[in-house]
Amino acid sequence: MIRWPKLWAPHRGSIAFRLFVSSTFWSLVILLGAGIALSALYRHTAEADFDNRLDVYMHALIADVATADDPATVMPTHLGEPLFEISLSGWYWQITRLDGADKAIRTSRSLFTSHLPRLADEGLPSGEGGARQGYVIGPDARVLRQVERVIDVGAEGNYLVQVAATTGDMEANIDKFQLALAATFLALALALIGTSALQVHYGLEPLRRLQEGVGDIRRGGREHIEGTFPADIAPLAAELNLLIDANRAIVERARTQVGNLAHALKTPLSIIANESDADPAQFSAKVREQAHLMRDQVSFYLDRARMAARAGAFGRSTDVLPVLESLLRTFGKIYPERSVHLANPSGLAPKFAGEQQDLEEMFGNLIDNACKWAAGTVVITLSESRDAAARNLIRVDIDDDGPGLPEALRTAALARGRRLDETKPGSGLGLSIVVELAELYHGTLSLATSPQKGLRASLSLPGIE
Repeated sequence: MIRWPKLWAPHRGSIAFRLFVSSTFWSLVILLGAGIALSALYRHTAEADFDNRLDVYMHALIADVATADDPATVMPTHLGEPLFEISLSGWYWQITRLDGADKAIRTSRSLFTSHLPRLADEGLPSGEGGARQGYVIGPDARVLRQVERVIDVGAEGNYLVQVAATTGDMEANIDKFQLALAATFLALALALIGTSALQVHYGLEPLRRLQEGVGDIRRGGREHIEGTFPADIAPLAAELNLLIDANRAIVERARTQVGNLAHALKTPLSIIANESDADPAQFSAKVREQAHLMRDQVSFYLDRARMAARAGAFGRSTDVLPVLESLLRTFGKIYPERSVHLANPSGLAPKFAGEQQDLEEMFGNLIDNACKWAAGTVVITLSESRDAAARNLIRVDIDDDGPGLPEALRTAALARGRRLDETKPGSGLGLSIVVELAELYHGTLSLATSPQKGLRASLSLPGIE
């Protein structure tokens, strides 16, 4: 018993219904056309065979007329068909002289006192050798298939030789063939309809499994769509998994921002508590100062939470060069004692597959960190590459000539809230924010030693070709 997929529904909007109706309709149209064509071909073949049989008798009569001493008196008796001798049997021949004073007519005994009509009088055209074939109404009102031909025997005159026979047997054979053909095509139609139903069921099975996979994720039974899908469905399943991962990343990132906010508020709260215990006279001013700081932190991380939701949006792109150039002008004013410049030897103008605010956030944190530690120079190098999946990647290397960072401490430097040097201003969240944003866009941030012996921060992000 066929278990129809859930996508099957008896309404016009159903994919299964549309496929089934379309397949059934065209199958029936093709079968009907083929049946009509085969029936017509069989009738044509049956008529040709019947005409050939009548031609044999007609040629025998023509031979008798052509070799007789007096064609007008010839009475053939050797045709080998007893039906020519039985009155109104449906098998007839007739020889008619067309010229001379005596237009004698000789007929088979089966015609009795009747005569055959002329096909020429019916307006039927003559074929090869002047022969004609067609249907006439016989002496007993039956339909006859008739062939006739005019022959010239010289001085003996011109004669019209006609042979006709009832089509009852031929029509009976044609009816039998059409009945067998109809039964065969009906069985074939039923088989095709069943095949169409199975094809719809089998063809839509991957969609049903995809639907069940999404349902399992919604119910919490799975985290991803699993299983093997056909080549035309697999990209859809992969994109759905990416969308699910992106949604999870948005939620996780929002949670992270809340954690960051809590982490950022711990220090001001501790200061307030310590000041209230140590010096009550200065408590009011300190509370005001730390309240402003906490308000700024709350605003900052609320904006970060909004950006976390926005960063998961698809179909966004940002020109990289304008963002870098704008940041270079900004940091040139903030750190006038530093030389911050861009190196773009290939003249690239890449597009980042994401939000401009997120790109500014990542570049801003990295450049700010490099300027804080640089002795005098920060170099930003832009390049493009491809990963193992043939994705276009934008790579930005930010090099400084500062003291650098030992390899053992590089992983710790990327941890959220971890500050390796408390003498530098900041909350310790800059690099971790870059890591989070890069991961959200399936990018990476890595730390290494720069050519100037300082620190190199290498940021790889997806690009648009």
